[in-house]
Amino acid sequence: MKKQDIQVLYNYNQWANKRIFDAASGLTDDLFTAPGQFPHGGLRGTLVHALFAEWIWHTRWMGESPKARLKPEDFPTFESLHQRWLAEEAELMKFVEQVTEEQLNSPFQYSSTEGVQYENILWQAMAHVVNHGTQHRAEAAAMLTDLGRSPGDLDMILFLRKKI
Repeated sequence: MKKQDIQVLYNYNQWANKRIFDAASGLTDDLFTAPGQFPHGGLRGTLVHALFAEWIWHTRWMGESPKARLKPEDFPTFESLHQRWLAEEAELMKFVEQVTEEQLNSPFQYSSTEGVQYENILWQAMAHVVNHGTQHRAEAAAMLTDLGRSPGDLDMILFLRKKI
């Protein structure tokens, strides 16, 4: 994988996440924390799960394997989650800017939160994180659309067209 390609994926990821957060801004805490029928519950649970994935994978790429998960209760308000997301995103994007092609194409080892050991090629795990986010952004977009706050189209091709 070329560094330029992973950078495009992460720039898209950042753009699409911003569209979700822009659509969710201004929600009442009751709407933000309301339960839902999606795999991770409502909007808060879904966004916390997506943040957790970005955080834990980035942490693994830095050589640590956290055992604890982020929990929805850790974020009582939209603003508390949004601020944590922006901080984590800044660190993640620094990593994306600094990663080398040699690192991208090399294996790294980590353990799951349950302690199971794994090894993956870095670029493959990085592509997984963007793909994983796509699923949960789609769930969040469906919830936001039901609340009358659609984030609009999140297709990568739209992002690429805007960048040209």
